[in-house]
Amino acid sequence: MAMSVGRHRSSMAEINVTPMADIMIVLLIIFMTLTPLIREGRVKNLPPASNASDASEGPWVVGIAADATTDLGGLELVTPSDLLPRLQEAWARRPERDRVVYVKADERVGYSEVARVLALCRSAGASEVALLVRSPGI
Repeated sequence: MAMSVGRHRSSMAEINVTPMADIMIVLLIIFMTLTPLIREGRVKNLPPASNASDASEGPWVVGIAADATTDLGGLELVTPSDLLPRLQEAWARRPERDRVVYVKADERVGYSEVARVLALCRSAGASEVALLVRSPGI
């Protein structure tokens, strides 16, 4: 973009990068705000536990939302009973020691619903079933 400055009729050869920097800052703020929300998924309120340890979420994370909908790795299941065949299919070619399931349930979900999902994971052949909780300070 050419501009005339003062009495001289020459054009400026410099690019004004201020608008581009403003746009980049706005995009940075948007991504910083949305990234934790995208990673968290539908289950928002994990129950607190005083002895919580950091657990890396493996490939098999079963989520139970407050409205009792169940998902496996972010893919919503029609009924919790659909969990059994999906896990069995995924574990057909895996050794038993690699069959670890993490269950994260909203704190408003009843114990009976969580117990049913835990039983389904065990009957599918899980070697370990772990509950994901939040640390008290979070």
